[in-house]
Amino acid sequence: MSKSRVLVLVRDGHVPPETLEGVSDKKLYAWKAEFDVCETLRRIGHEILPLGVYDDLSPIRNALNEFAPDITFMMLEEFHGVVTYDFAVISYLELMQQPYTGCNPRGLLLSKDKALSKKILTYHRIQTPRFAVFPVGRTVHRPKKLEFPLFVKSVVEDASFGISQASIVHNDAQLAERVAFIHERANDDAIAEQYIEGREIYVGVIGNQRLQTLPPWEMNFGSLPDDAAKIATSRVKWDHRYQDKHGITTDAAEGLSDELQARISKTCKRVYRALNMSGYARMDLRLTDAGEIFVLEANANPNIEYGEDFAESAESIGISYETLVQRILNLGLRYKADWMTG
Repeated sequence: MSKSRVLVLVRDGHVPPETLEGVSDKKLYAWKAEFDVCETLRRIGHEILPLGVYDDLSPIRNALNEFAPDITFMMLEEFHGVVTYDFAVISYLELMQQPYTGCNPRGLLLSKDKALSKKILTYHRIQTPRFAVFPVGRTVHRPKKLEFPLFVKSVVEDASFGISQASIVHNDAQLAERVAFIHERANDDAIAEQYIEGREIYVGVIGNQRLQTLPPWEMNFGSLPDDAAKIATSRVKWDHRYQDKHGITTDAAEGLSDELQARISKTCKRVYRALNMSGYARMDLRLTDAGEIFVLEANANPNIEYGEDFAESAESIGISYETLVQRILNLGLRYKADWMTG
């Protein structure tokens, strides 16, 4: 394995220390993924430069000129606080003719916009819940084809932003109220999609042209009350006390036949290609009791911290964390951006 000079882009304030000596669990939580990646890159022999970025591209340009990295490891999920601007940072790296890890600009742009991605999936006859978009400043009129219950969320925000049990609505009054909440909270359009009862399945995909799917992982909702919707709210995904209280875990999905696993894998690869993704991604699915597969979202550059779903799924088939990080690096080095082929 050749050693590389790696620029690691992270959010300003999330540059991790070289060791965890004296660091509390609470403080570690904010930048654990960044620490895991940086520490692993160092351990396997690469020279790294972590760089915090918020609203200025000049530090990136300076690092490219002075550090002269072989590749940039993209862990920046926003720019100037806007989550949809990550594609612009990657576009800048392409303009600077700099290889990078993770998804290309077009794949980031298409997958981040939930409404646009669903339209593309529908065109390709990939099953996704029916939906409608409610723009900011417009009166909420529900299309007749959209039947309750509905799941209301932001068109572009991720990481379960603004999602709670109140996100599931059962009548027009609740719909209007929740759409108004999303408009105010996210300052963006809201999307309401058909709520699909079923198992919450996550599938990692790795590759550029040749794709590999990782074993399906499942969100187990533990002892949540029977009247609670089984959805990945902010508390379910991020509140460790809440998870412990209700026994909420994510583990390998059990009881899936070989035929069903093959259909899940094929569906995820179709989504990846339809949205022009590269590097690595995680597909969020709903699996009904009848074996129907509904694609909820395609997440480019998902969380790859040690011990989380993506890395755990890879580990289950013998891909160690070190191997996973190196493979992501290799895919970035091999990705053929337009500047390489023009």
